[in-house]
Amino acid sequence: MHRETIADLLLDRVGDDRPGLRTRERTWTWDEVVRESAARASLLRELRIEGPFHVGVLLGNVPEYVFWLGAAALSGASIVGINSTRRGAYLEQEVRHADLRLVVTDEAGLKLLDGLDIGVERDRFLLVDGGDYAARVAAHACEPERDPGITAATRMLLLFTSGTTGASKAAICSQGRLAALGYANCAKYGVAMDDVTYCCMPLFHGNAVMGLWAPSLAAGATVALVPAFSASTFLPDVRFYGVTFFTYVGKAIAYILATPERPDDADNTLDHAFGTEASPEDQAEFRRRFGCRLIEAYGSSEGSGMVTLAPEGPASALGRPAHAGVVVVDPETRERRPRAVLDEHGRVVNAEEAIGEIVNTEGAAKFEGYYKNDAANAERVRHGWYWTGDLGYIDEAGYIYFAGRSGDWIRVDGENISALLTERVLRRHPRVVAAAVFGVPDPRSGDQVMAAIEIPEGTAFEDLDLPAFLARQADLGTKGAPRYVRVSHALPATGSNKLRKKEMRHDGWRTEDAVYRWAGRGAPRYTPMTAEDKAALRAEFHANGRQRFLP
Repeated sequence: MHRETIADLLLDRVGDDRPGLRTRERTWTWDEVVRESAARASLLRELRIEGPFHVGVLLGNVPEYVFWLGAAALSGASIVGINSTRRGAYLEQEVRHADLRLVVTDEAGLKLLDGLDIGVERDRFLLVDGGDYAARVAAHACEPERDPGITAATRMLLLFTSGTTGASKAAICSQGRLAALGYANCAKYGVAMDDVTYCCMPLFHGNAVMGLWAPSLAAGATVALVPAFSASTFLPDVRFYGVTFFTYVGKAIAYILATPERPDDADNTLDHAFGTEASPEDQAEFRRRFGCRLIEAYGSSEGSGMVTLAPEGPASALGRPAHAGVVVVDPETRERRPRAVLDEHGRVVNAEEAIGEIVNTEGAAKFEGYYKNDAANAERVRHGWYWTGDLGYIDEAGYIYFAGRSGDWIRVDGENISALLTERVLRRHPRVVAAAVFGVPDPRSGDQVMAAIEIPEGTAFEDLDLPAFLARQADLGTKGAPRYVRVSHALPATGSNKLRKKEMRHDGWRTEDAVYRWAGRGAPRYTPMTAEDKAALRAEFHANGRQRFLP
């Protein structure tokens, strides 16, 4: 029988003596996990004050984070995961917005918040590494119970979006939605009781909570918790814990594949994983090296259940629309886009007509909204439809594809260029760890394609022989090759390893990283941009009256 709340899912684990949570130092049974959560829930009830029952958690991936998730579920509180990669005014603004009544953190988190006005007095902080913390929790040991007023609608999480394409927003997730996701993701990603699930993505992010913790709870699988993702310790951890399943986001897969290959890479317990942003080439290479199937899926902290996996389909497809309400439309007219026609390379021949915004005409009622953000809610739900803000297309066989965020189209010489396609091409290069592609203004009209690439330490841009590599890519159109290339050994990224594309687009060629520019005509030849080159380019904008396009 499916439970409707996370609280009831936890109570189902009382008396379960199978491993529920493991670290390198200790293992907790599921029964112990629930009892640890219950003690903290009792403490929460004692500390509750008037106002939103919002608890900020600023911790790494430590057992205390898991116990406080459980505590919130049993007491009816909401966990607000504080992003430990934020700093200064940005962090202050984000935390204040959440109307916290209590903060659970440690000495490291306290230093991050020092001097910031987050609306929480110092006596409302609980330090998990403080001298009296353990005794305080132990004093609240009790038989696990849930507050009787908890329902499926009880708010469980405020998940701040990563902010890669704009200001972050706090997505609301109820206990009912999280519980339903737990069951759905067990079925979708094959998470079962005998799995060992490796939690290396940050618990303040939806990927870890919705894609790993909730399904593990629903199935009774063992969660192997590590402080943070590390490519160098990934395989040793897998072998130590006997990991069968993990989740990933952003650059994580690329970082693992960038580690030196060993003959015994496939000697591991891995079976399958779920995540986003791994290219078809990365998926194939990961399976070859580690014998593990990567399941790329479409979803977000705000909504899910729009795409059904279709393993028999093209490698670059997301799957099939889950129901008739999932369609691709013109965002201006709301008319459905015609089916995409693909060439032999999988490129969309009729991109102008076929690509539009992915919407769910039946999904508005399921969207739980953003906390205190009416403008963002109105942008998501219009005309009774749920608008994802993502571009996509559906091919003639009925498979649906992701074509980038709404800002990922670059207008070059009157033609729309897909930033996502160019990113995927660049990621094929064996020495490119990560790539972001975006449009930068042209000094005369329209835009030009710019790429930001991350390469390993000890590798120089010249070592890539990028012009020859691009020339060999049959699916890269003539206008898709980047005119500017930013080169870095560590591109800016969010705490969940997603590249900060908005920030890089803003910087453009004005970054302090090395930038190479396409020189001359014909086949690409890249030359480094000097300070004089940048000054001359800026003057060109002024000469053409386009200085407004420069920050």
